[in-house]
This record gives sequence, structure tokens and C-alpha cells, in this order.
Amino acid sequence: MSRTAVRRTVLAVPGSSDRFIAKARGLAVDAIFLDLEDAVAPAVKAESRARIVAALNDPAGFSAPTITVRVNDWTTPWTYADVIEVVTGAGRHLDALVLPKCASASHVQALDLLLTQVEHTAGLPIGRIGLEVQIEDAVGLLHVNEIAAASPRLESLVFGPGDFMASLGMKGLSVGESLDAYPGDHFHHVLMSILVAARAHGLQAIDGPFVAIRDADGFRRSASSSAALGYDGKWVLHPDQVAAGNEIYSPRVEDVERALRIELAYAKATAEAGGAVGAIVVDDEMVDEAGVKLAAAILARGRAAGMEGPTNMSRKPR
Repeated sequence: MSRTAVRRTVLAVPGSSDRFIAKARGLAVDAIFLDLEDAVAPAVKAESRARIVAALNDPAGFSAPTITVRVNDWTTPWTYADVIEVVTGAGRHLDALVLPKCASASHVQALDLLLTQVEHTAGLPIGRIGLEVQIEDAVGLLHVNEIAAASPRLESLVFGPGDFMASLGMKGLSVGESLDAYPGDHFHHVLMSILVAARAHGLQAIDGPFVAIRDADGFRRSASSSAALGYDGKWVLHPDQVAAGNEIYSPRVEDVERALRIELAYAKATAEAGGAVGAIVVDDEMVDEAGVKLAAAILARGRAAGMEGPTNMSRKPR
């Protein structure tokens, strides 16, 4: 498992559909999750487990470097069998499990314990499979800090806007879009709460989906808003959202170039002064240690997006 795996775009794939699974294999997303929860009707939950196991074991594989499966939440009768059948059948090809509707640290701990037992029984490395959890209601948000600290397997916190809107009784039926009747950003508090909890515990923060798949401008607005806060990526529901998502959650070329100038200038000034440098001027702006940290963060994102070094930092991310 990896807390540093790139997750700019995370594609939702219904585990009940061979067609959607096949289509997902070659898409240029950073991660996919094969879904056993909301996208799968109760009548086909069991058969979808077998379909997902077969898909994971298929030699064709997936282009996405990170492959996960979303199990059902602990209030349902399906979670236990989801974990046992999928991990036993295809755990070697699985990077993480996604737990929806997480309301407390105990939900994460229960999944961790079950997963450990299944890994042991299946002969898999203990602890290799990570966990990603969705914050989708008021109770989960109140407990988000404890949830973020609940297991060393945790890799990311994911915002679930649809269920969250229902939990609070928000008006509106378009998941992920702004509410015209509200003058501000109705998701700002929840997005910041999840982000702070994630960063405090070394986790990634992933924004939830934008369901109007034909509204390209709306998707860009939604993604740009969470990206500006510092979110690492967003769930995508359609191939048309992938390119925009990869672009928006990658640093801008001009920001990466300036961050590189800051890093090099600060290193040079520090070396020349024997370490006795507190601040320098780069591009007519004062840069101190905090600015150097910001530059380092931008460069890390750039390298993760494929901008690997001074000679190719200017090329656009894939």
C-alpha cells in the first residue's frame, strides 16, 4: 500500500458491468475502484463479487497504477462476504479496499482486523492492502479526526457529497454542484475538515464525484475548488472527466518552474552563506523557509505527475 500513490483521478467502475470494467482497463486514470456498493443492486451483489475477482485476475490488467474495490458499509449484510471473497480470490492484484459511510474509528478498525485475518488465511503479506474511507454524513464528519488515526493501513479520506447532502437535508439533486440559493460554498466546512484531518495524519484527501457527466464546465468548477484547497484528486464517473481532472490536480507548469527557481536559489544562497540565510528574493518576492516548503510541495506534486527533474519540469502532465 502507499500513501503517496498519485490519485488525481479515481474512476468509479460498477462491479456488476463487464462492459464498464472492460472500458476502464485502458483509461489514463491514476486509480480505479471496482464498486460493490451504490452502483450495484442488492440482487446482484454476490455475483458482482465473482465478476470483480475474475476482472482482477484477468491477465489483461488495468492501465491505472492503483486498483481498489469499494465494499459495502458495515450497516449492510454484505461487508463481511465482500472482503472475504474479493481478497481471498484476488488480493494479490488489489491495492486497497474502500469503506463507504464510515461513521467512527471502530468501522475502520473492524475492517482492518477482518482484512488481517483474510490476508493471513490467504497467505498474503499482512498489511499490504491499504484502506480508503469515505466521509459521507454528519456523524462521520464529527469523528473524522479519530477515523483518520484509526489504522496504519489508511491511505486516504474521501468526501461523499451525495450522501452528505442527504444527511444534512440540503436542497438540490445534482451531487457535487453548488447550491444557487446559498451565497457561499456549501461544502467548504466539510472539505476543510476532511483535509485537515487527512493532513494531520499523513493521508491524502480525495474529493467526491460530480454527477453531471455532460457538464464539463461544472466539473472544472467543482474540481478547481477542491484542488485550490489542496485536495489530491477527485472521483470521476466518465472518461470525459479524466483529462480535466488530471490537469486540474497537477500543478501548473508556471508554478512548477517558479518552485524550481526558488529551490535552486535558496540552496545556492544557503551554501554560499554557510547556512546563515533566513530569506532571499526570487522573482521580486521575498521567500523564507515557509516559501521554500511551499515550493517543495509543488515540486513533489509535479514529479508525481511526471515532471521528474530540471530538464523536463516544463512538460505537461499526462
